[in-house]
Parts: sequence; structure tokens; C-alpha cells
Amino acid sequence: MPAASSLSVLIVDDQQTIRSLVRTGLQQLGFTSFVEAQDGEDGLRQMLVRPAQLIISDYNMPKLDGLGLLRAVRAHAPIRDTAFIMLTGRADKELVQRAVQFGVNNYLVKPFTVATLKEKIEAVFGVLA
Repeated sequence: MPAASSLSVLIVDDQQTIRSLVRTGLQQLGFTSFVEAQDGEDGLRQMLVRPAQLIISDYNMPKLDGLGLLRAVRAHAPIRDTAFIMLTGRADKELVQRAVQFGVNNYLVKPFTVATLKEKIEAVFGVLA
């Protein structure tokens, strides 16, 4: 039962507005440690420099999409076990199946509420203290 304030989060989305919405939702849940990235390439660089315990990543981004980032994280031993929640604008069954195949821990469909964000994180980490 980790405390939200003890978990570091990497938020990856090419839209500043979405990154802000995710960050605000996480702050409401008690999270205090965030790093943001504007695409999968930037997100992967951030993870290699300062690994987070949770990645919340958009699926559809330029350069490296969310599935590419997920695959890169799972292929790199030091960060392989990082919790990964895919953020998508569409509840596409095929996308979700591919993400599960590559080791996603959960997914969140936009638009989302803080309650849904909490539910998805707690499904991965257990009840947040």
C-alpha cells in the first residue's frame, strides 16, 4: 500500500493540456513527484536518466508512440518493471490487446475523471495510502 506522495510519475503526452490535466488529477490524489515528456522519445530519455515508478503515456504521439515507448521500457532491464498506464482517446480493443501483449499494466480512456485515474492506479499499486 504505497503512499501516493512516495511514487514518482512520468507523464508522456504530446498535448500540454492533457499533461496538465493528468498532473492536476495526480496532485488531487496526493502525488507530488512528476516529470513530463512531450513524446515517447523524450519519455524514454527521461526514464533512462531518472526512472519513475509509474508512466502514464498517451498512445498517439509523434516520433515514438505509446506502444513504442512501452516496448522500449519493457526491453530495457533496469526499467522493465516500471508500472505503465496507457492513455488513449479511443477504447480500441485491438490497441488494448496489443498493449496488454507488450506488458501494459492498465489503460485509461480520455476524457477521464480523477476518480477513474485513481481507480486505474490502484488497480496497479493497490489502495493508495
